[in-house]
Amino acid sequence: MAGVTRHQLDNGLTVLLKEQHSAQVISWWVLYRIGSRNEHTGQTGISHWTEHMMFKGTEQFPGGQLDKMISREGGTWNAQTSMDYTAYFETMPADRIDLALRLEADRMVNARFEPDEVESERTVIISERQGAENSPLFWLGEEVRAAAFRVHGYHHEILGDMADLQTITRDDLYGHYKSHYMPNNAIAVAVGDFDTPDMLRRIEALYGAIPPGSPPKIFRRPEPEQQGERRVRVERPGSNAFLEVAYRAPAATDSDWFKVAILNSILTGPSGMGGGSVDNKTSRLYRALVKTEIAADVDGSLMPTVDPYLFDIVATLRPDRTLEEAEAALDAEMQRIASEPVSEAELERAKKQARALFAYSTERVTAQAFWLAFAENFENYTWFEQFVPRLEAVTVEDVLEVARRVLRPQNRTVGWFIPTGDGEFAEEEE
Repeated sequence: MAGVTRHQLDNGLTVLLKEQHSAQVISWWVLYRIGSRNEHTGQTGISHWTEHMMFKGTEQFPGGQLDKMISREGGTWNAQTSMDYTAYFETMPADRIDLALRLEADRMVNARFEPDEVESERTVIISERQGAENSPLFWLGEEVRAAAFRVHGYHHEILGDMADLQTITRDDLYGHYKSHYMPNNAIAVAVGDFDTPDMLRRIEALYGAIPPGSPPKIFRRPEPEQQGERRVRVERPGSNAFLEVAYRAPAATDSDWFKVAILNSILTGPSGMGGGSVDNKTSRLYRALVKTEIAADVDGSLMPTVDPYLFDIVATLRPDRTLEEAEAALDAEMQRIASEPVSEAELERAKKQARALFAYSTERVTAQAFWLAFAENFENYTWFEQFVPRLEAVTVEDVLEVARRVLRPQNRTVGWFIPTGDGEFAEEEE
């Protein structure tokens, strides 16, 4: 992607700008380098709750009026909390983007965290967690992740543990905000129909005077090496059994990440972010599990993350099949791909699918701005630019070698969801 320029203000704010004049629209993102992986025990879920509080407004931009202000100008806005970051965005008609710039500059400093609104939002946050708990896959995923990570902050869900959601205080939330929401811990990105010098001058005028804070002490605990296969069983009301197998996978900055991405594409079809999907009916696990009618569905997931995370495979079993059958079929495919080189034709098909999903997922200015901020958070924006060439560089030998290292039983956590049959819950992941 041509035309990205990187700037850093004197207060430490990183700014990425990319002109794209195909439509009179601009997407503006502000991403903070703080996510659920940085949360202490007792404060899990605090990053996500803080994100909610940022929509309660400031003195200049009252919360009750923000939705109307954005929609009146023809824009959309939202936010997201991840394991590795918390981000906010507005996508607006190009001649109305100043509202977004002013709003994010103001709430970087002036969010209020009124005590009554904190308590009101506690109910919302707890309800969100309870809603997620309606899915068997939430319970299974939480147990698998907790078993896979004993020490690292990837151990807990982004939503947080219920015990913490019931006890986090207003001062905890405000302290989290003041400790991490500062220009020298933020990445700002604009993509769309603007002139770069003009945009940079306006950003400097609005954000340049915001003082940098003391560099935040980012909480991080490295995960020790796994010493053997781990297994969990979840027995809860439901109508379907699920198998989840999570292999420890490299961080996005590791060159092996792209090899595992191709491995994922071969086994389950490519996984992506920002929307879009590619049919996985040619994937090995679809053929081994779905076409044999052991499973109704199988999916894989590989996220680009700051620290080593997981290559995750989930199968939804058919009612008349067993978890033992599903696991045996999956294991046979893991052993085959780790012992026999894939064909060049299969490799090229996997690359083509991954390219297609990436292109679809990054078509709009909103997605492009997100990916630039996202990549800058763990390395720099050029990771995004080099995504397709680095996929293309993966060879048959690379796939075989990384499969042998990653797809070992000693490197995985296996989870079984065993339905007790006394309830009906949703069968798809939230």
